Amino acid sequence: QVQLMESGGGLVQAGGSLRLSCLASRSIFSINAMGWYRQARGKERELVATIRSSGSTYYADSVRGRFTISKDNAKNTLYLQMNSLKPEDTAMYYCAACTFMSCPSTAYNYWGQGTQVTVSS
Repeated sequence: QVQLMESGGGLVQAGGSLRLSCLASRSIFSINAMGWYRQARGKERELVATIRSSGSTYYADSVRGRFTISKDNAKNTLYLQMNSLKPEDTAMYYCAACTFMSCPSTAYNYWGQGTQVTVSS
Protein backbone atom coordinates (compact mmCIF):
# COMPACT_ATOMS: atom_id res chain seq x y z
CA GLN A 1 0.00 0.00 0.00
CA VAL A 2 0.98 3.61 -0.38
CA GLN A 3 -0.43 6.77 1.14
CA LEU A 4 -0.22 10.01 -0.80
CA MET A 5 -0.32 13.55 0.53
CA GLU A 6 -0.52 16.58 -1.74
CA SER A 7 0.62 20.09 -0.91
CA GLY A 8 1.37 23.34 -2.68
CA GLY A 9 -2.06 24.44 -3.81
CA GLY A 10 -3.34 27.95 -3.31
CA LEU A 11 -4.65 31.11 -4.90
CA VAL A 12 -2.70 32.61 -7.78
CA GLN A 13 -3.35 35.20 -10.45
CA ALA A 14 -3.67 34.23 -14.08
CA GLY A 15 -0.25 33.91 -15.64
CA GLY A 16 1.33 32.87 -12.36
CA SER A 17 2.94 29.62 -11.28
CA LEU A 18 2.53 26.99 -8.60
CA ARG A 19 4.34 23.77 -7.80
CA LEU A 20 2.37 20.91 -6.36
CA SER A 21 4.06 18.17 -4.38
CA CYS A 22 2.89 14.69 -3.50
CA LEU A 23 4.71 12.87 -0.72
CA ALA A 24 4.36 9.09 -0.72
CA SER A 25 4.52 6.94 2.40
CA ARG A 26 7.00 4.55 0.81
CA SER A 27 9.46 4.32 -2.01
CA ILE A 28 8.04 5.34 -5.38
CA PHE A 29 10.94 3.89 -7.34
CA SER A 30 9.05 0.73 -8.25
CA ILE A 31 5.60 2.24 -8.66
CA ASN A 32 4.60 1.63 -12.26
CA ALA A 33 3.00 5.00 -12.83
CA MET A 34 2.06 8.14 -10.95
CA GLY A 35 -0.05 11.02 -12.06
CA TRP A 36 -1.98 14.16 -11.37
CA TYR A 37 -5.70 14.47 -11.93
CA ARG A 38 -7.99 17.41 -11.35
CA GLN A 39 -11.67 17.97 -10.81
CA ALA A 40 -13.33 21.32 -11.22
CA ARG A 41 -16.61 22.05 -9.50
CA GLY A 42 -19.47 20.48 -11.38
CA LYS A 43 -17.19 18.65 -13.79
CA GLU A 44 -15.79 15.16 -14.07
CA ARG A 45 -12.31 14.32 -12.92
CA GLU A 46 -9.76 14.58 -15.70
CA LEU A 47 -6.24 13.38 -16.22
CA VAL A 48 -3.61 16.12 -16.18
CA ALA A 49 -0.29 14.32 -16.47
CA THR A 50 1.38 11.00 -15.78
CA ILE A 51 4.90 9.72 -15.36
CA ARG A 52 5.99 6.10 -15.66
CA SER A 53 8.71 4.33 -13.71
CA SER A 54 10.77 4.62 -16.90
CA GLY A 55 10.43 8.39 -16.75
CA SER A 56 8.19 8.70 -19.78
CA THR A 57 5.54 11.36 -19.42
CA TYR A 58 2.11 12.16 -20.78
CA TYR A 59 0.20 15.45 -20.70
CA ALA A 60 -3.37 16.39 -21.44
CA ASP A 61 -3.63 18.73 -24.41
CA SER A 62 -4.97 21.48 -22.17
CA VAL A 63 -1.76 21.65 -20.10
CA ARG A 64 0.96 20.51 -22.50
CA GLY A 65 3.69 23.11 -22.70
CA ARG A 66 2.61 24.79 -19.46
CA PHE A 67 2.80 22.00 -16.87
CA THR A 68 5.70 19.68 -16.09
CA ILE A 69 5.43 16.45 -14.12
CA SER A 70 8.50 15.06 -12.40
CA LYS A 71 9.48 12.88 -9.50
CA ASP A 72 12.31 12.54 -7.02
CA ASN A 73 12.66 8.88 -6.08
CA ALA A 74 15.08 9.68 -3.27
CA LYS A 75 12.48 11.92 -1.64
CA ASN A 76 9.48 9.72 -2.50
CA THR A 77 7.89 12.81 -4.02
CA LEU A 78 5.95 13.57 -7.18
CA TYR A 79 5.76 17.13 -8.49
CA LEU A 80 3.66 19.16 -10.85
CA GLN A 81 5.13 22.48 -11.94
CA MET A 82 2.35 24.66 -13.30
CA ASN A 83 3.22 27.77 -15.27
CA SER A 84 1.12 30.28 -17.20
CA LEU A 85 -1.89 29.35 -15.14
CA LYS A 86 -5.35 30.13 -16.45
CA PRO A 87 -8.66 30.52 -14.64
CA GLU A 88 -9.80 27.28 -16.27
CA ASP A 89 -7.03 25.46 -14.38
CA THR A 90 -8.98 26.08 -11.17
CA ALA A 91 -9.74 22.70 -9.63
CA MET A 92 -8.93 20.26 -6.88
CA TYR A 93 -5.74 18.50 -7.87
CA TYR A 94 -5.19 14.89 -6.89
CA CYS A 95 -2.06 12.79 -6.84
CA ALA A 96 -2.50 9.16 -7.84
CA ALA A 97 -0.42 6.02 -8.09
CA CYS A 98 -0.86 2.84 -10.08
CA THR A 99 0.81 -0.30 -8.76
CA PHE A 100 -0.62 -2.66 -11.34
CA MET A 101 1.40 -4.06 -14.24
CA SER A 102 -0.80 -2.15 -16.68
CA CYS A 103 -1.76 1.43 -15.96
CA PRO A 104 -4.36 2.97 -18.21
CA SER A 105 -5.78 6.20 -16.89
CA THR A 106 -8.61 4.35 -15.17
CA ALA A 107 -6.38 1.96 -13.25
CA TYR A 108 -4.89 4.20 -10.61
CA ASN A 109 -5.51 2.51 -7.28
CA TYR A 110 -4.10 4.94 -4.71
CA TRP A 111 -5.21 8.54 -4.30
CA GLY A 112 -4.37 11.52 -2.17
CA GLN A 113 -6.91 13.82 -0.55
CA GLY A 114 -6.33 16.63 -3.01
CA THR A 115 -5.07 20.20 -2.93
CA GLN A 116 -7.09 23.16 -4.20
CA VAL A 117 -5.73 25.38 -6.94
CA THR A 118 -7.60 28.60 -7.66
CA VAL A 119 -6.56 30.90 -10.49
CA SER A 120 -8.06 34.37 -10.49
CA SER A 121 -8.52 36.39 -13.65
